[in-house]
Amino acid sequence: MKYSPFRMERWQSTYEHRVRFNLSESGVHPMTVAELLELAGLEGGVEGIRLSYGQSNGSDQLRDRIAALNPGATEASVLVTVGGAEANFVALWHLLEPGRPGAVMLPNYMQVPGMVENFGAPLLPFHLREETGWQPDLDQLEDALEQGASFILVTNPNNPTGAVLTPRAMDGIVELAERFGAWILSDEVYRGAEVEGQETPSFWGRTEKVLITNSLSKAYGLPGLRLGWVVGPPSLVQDLWGRTDYTTISPSSLSDHLATVALEPSTRERILRRSRTIIRENLGALKDWMDAQEGLFTYRLPDAGAICYMRYQPGVNSSEFAEKLRAEKDVLVVPGDHFGMDRYLRIGFGNPRDELMEALGRVAEAFEELGG
Repeated sequence: MKYSPFRMERWQSTYEHRVRFNLSESGVHPMTVAELLELAGLEGGVEGIRLSYGQSNGSDQLRDRIAALNPGATEASVLVTVGGAEANFVALWHLLEPGRPGAVMLPNYMQVPGMVENFGAPLLPFHLREETGWQPDLDQLEDALEQGASFILVTNPNNPTGAVLTPRAMDGIVELAERFGAWILSDEVYRGAEVEGQETPSFWGRTEKVLITNSLSKAYGLPGLRLGWVVGPPSLVQDLWGRTDYTTISPSSLSDHLATVALEPSTRERILRRSRTIIRENLGALKDWMDAQEGLFTYRLPDAGAICYMRYQPGVNSSEFAEKLRAEKDVLVVPGDHFGMDRYLRIGFGNPRDELMEALGRVAEAFEELGG
């Protein structure tokens, strides 16, 4: 089987713990276990958690709490996974059909597109257009479905742009999926991390042939729990559960327990309030910084997520510039060509404020050294 490296994850995994300033992360500053328990109003620790194999599809209580976030879902609609990555993997493993293409939103988190390529299936893109506020080209999607695409990959809110699909775009995707009998695979890992307004609408409940993936990594600031999930039709979720017998078997019992704590409704609201506060305050500081660079950047502010996707003016390749930042400035960012778009950077701004501003100062220095 073909192997094509996941460039962004290789870049982050290699260097994110070897730089002083990590602006490559797309979530908010992670919580400690103590902070989580304090938000939950719990005095006891986790010393009594037995480190045995837990329920391999997730504990009943955790699946019940996840189901409650998706109207009409039940425990049987939920599979708990080791992170959103496993959720996407087992969902795609089911959806891919030999020789049939997948319709993939681009730019995007490149895990699923990379797996489609590695599994030898055709990939048919439909692009988000910057001039329309990073909304999808539905004519391209229709063309992909006419060519036989069996599923549609959507990430909403989007990574790397931070854009949320409009109601019109969501309706158009659902209409096309139903017309052609295609599944929708909707990665909704940034739901709950909105800059303003209500939580982003889900594709759940809009059509029968839909799988939703999510995790505690981004909006919740709990990436170290490695806890994700898939929500879908119960009969299909049973099949996905069987596929995890070949991957990780079960989530950790400690992660399952802490995830159940985090998703208690009042605790969940406090966690998301923390995340939104970090995002709103730091986004204002980032905007001020970008505007002070006198035309160096063009950008659209994100609707959700602690990420900003910015185009820069100098002609340097984005990977070359990212390497300069890493090697000379001790700062890690994600270059745009990891998303197939050169002369863009994805900068995460979920860090503590003083750390963020010092890192941005180093980014400005690096551009000045280019004569940019």
